[in-house]
Amino acid sequence: MRTGDRRGRGFFYGWYFKCQSDTQTLAVIPAVHRAGGKYTCSIQIITEEQTWMAELPGDMFRREEKSISIGSNRFGERGVRLNVHVPGLEVEGQLRFGALIPPRYDIMGPFSLVPFLECRHSVWSMRHKVWGTVHINRAAYSFDGADGYWEGDCGRSFPREYIWTQCIFPGGALMLAVADIPLAGFHFRGIIGFVLWHGREYRLATYLGAKAVRVRYGLVRVVQGSLELEARLLERTGNPLKAPIGGDMARIIHESPACRARYRFRENSRTLLAFESDRASFEYEYPI
Repeated sequence: MRTGDRRGRGFFYGWYFKCQSDTQTLAVIPAVHRAGGKYTCSIQIITEEQTWMAELPGDMFRREEKSISIGSNRFGERGVRLNVHVPGLEVEGQLRFGALIPPRYDIMGPFSLVPFLECRHSVWSMRHKVWGTVHINRAAYSFDGADGYWEGDCGRSFPREYIWTQCIFPGGALMLAVADIPLAGFHFRGIIGFVLWHGREYRLATYLGAKAVRVRYGLVRVVQGSLELEARLLERTGNPLKAPIGGDMARIIHESPACRARYRFRENSRTLLAFESDRASFEYEYPI
């Protein structure tokens, strides 16, 4: 097992693959975790209707650069192969990815060099194409040139409070995360995100001067110099997912993999994007 250098304490490492057509959404989260001196693996499956989690032995996990395997399940740059058979969950199928569009550099920027962070985020592909079919308990999820997104997290725990949203739209894609970050006894509101629009990457981040000027009632507004990004959750739904606390998958969060949300992106007071989508992904883990 290759899991980094965190062998003496609780930790987790996981990837998030989202595949979406006009009618179906499928997200898959393979992960390895350590808590209480014990390694375990999991594969979470998320659709618009339901979520499932397969818990598997830790010694099934392997990682080689941009490739993960958990038993006969494979995840990486070229796609995903699923072969999960546990009580209540039968998953089989293969998804093939087109050319990935990674960010210009690490989404964490200089914070990627800061030790002892509670959670580190990665974006492996801002957008790519997906082909293939996955059967989940005999229901088919088929993608023929559909849209894909790939990110990951590692560390000890998910932030205490955070919002995360991701959306693919004609001509582009976006992601925004705003979270409470503990560091050296202090807390600050950290921001990372991007807007990919007609091949140009706009980045918003704490290390570039971004500030969250509003986080309330499902609305988040971030300002960075001449840039302003606003995301508003229009329906508070969500399926339960397990998330790490000190490496233990004991926390329950809620994700809406395809819900209604409204976005607006401005530069120098000029609106570049303003749209509403029913294919947005949203996690809102702040108090109402």
